[in-house]
Amino acid sequence: MKYHFHLNITYQEFLPYYQGKVHSIVVTSDLGTKIQFPAMHLRKHLSNSGIKGYFCLYTENNKFLSLSKIA
Repeated sequence: MKYHFHLNITYQEFLPYYQGKVHSIVVTSDLGTKIQFPAMHLRKHLSNSGIKGYFCLYTENNKFLSLSKIA
């Protein structure tokens, strides 16, 4: 399954996820589907200003496969 979503989270807002205090993040896809996945997969997209962009999440049998930043 493929899900597209926008994310705009500041560095400070993401800090608890980065530190491992919060393990999962919930986003809403463009089609309105709520998706929960491990926040650790967003770490590589973190910059000094936070995480901003348009992403594509791939799953199979409700298991995380990959996360790509599209824009």
